[in-house]
Amino acid sequence: MLFALKLVVSALIIAGASELGKRSTFAGAILISLPLSSLLAVTWLYVETKDTARVASMTGGIFWAVLPSLLFFLVLPALLKRGWGYWPALGAACAATALGYAVYAAAMRRFGVVL
Repeated sequence: MLFALKLVVSALIIAGASELGKRSTFAGAILISLPLSSLLAVTWLYVETKDTARVASMTGGIFWAVLPSLLFFLVLPALLKRGWGYWPALGAACAATALGYAVYAAAMRRFGVVL
């Protein structure tokens, strides 16, 4: 039952942001830029485990993961503005983000930060 609740609440938020984006891309962007998925994920983790150490570890990991994820939001609009089709641009943005994560993780390990 909890899984179904998580599924419905999470889907409604994502669908809501998409619908809001049809009316106002800025308002949709504001809604989805909030760390709603992170908030939901750590809330579901806490509700299911009551383990605050896991929640702290997960939120710390999210913090470190945010920087390379920003590549996606730079690459996708840049490619679309250059006339790329949506799907190729999306694929390239995902690939750039994955590469960014790999480079970032290697750099963090070099400085002693374990991700």
